[in-house]
Amino acid sequence: MAMNPADWARGTRSYLSDVQGEYQKITWPPQAEAIAGTVGVAAIVTVVTTALGLVDFFLSRIMQYLLS
Repeated sequence: MAMNPADWARGTRSYLSDVQGEYQKITWPPQAEAIAGTVGVAAIVTVVTTALGLVDFFLSRIMQYLLS
């Protein structure tokens, strides 16, 4: 099913216009809020990663003990 190039160009132009309209609706957080959010996420990721690493370490030790 071939598409008329004029229709394709019109559709593309309409899509890009819609994207630009939606982009203008974005409200960006202040820099301090963005930094605080980033630090918070990094802290949570660090805690969860450490906890999962410890669980993995201890479970592997238990499996080594049971298999030996």
